[in-house]
Amino acid sequence: MPGQLTVRLTSELEAGIEALSRRDRRRRSDIVRLALARFIREESGKETPSPYHRVKNLIGAVESGVPDLGEAHREHLLRRFRRG
Repeated sequence: MPGQLTVRLTSELEAGIEALSRRDRRRRSDIVRLALARFIREESGKETPSPYHRVKNLIGAVESGVPDLGEAHREHLLRRFRRG
């Protein structure tokens, strides 16, 4: 292998790598190389994310207290604007 990199890991990352290493019977360095290769492959194929992709993990994460807000959002908005 042409290159070598030294990385400091959090205890959580180290424990995760160790667990995967035992489970898959692979060396820790192999686990890290596979993870880096996947990350680079995924990131290099990405373009600037759309506004939807930036907030999709937030959709449905907030409770409005209005049970049919998704179905009757227009009516709720109109009622809200009329009230001021």
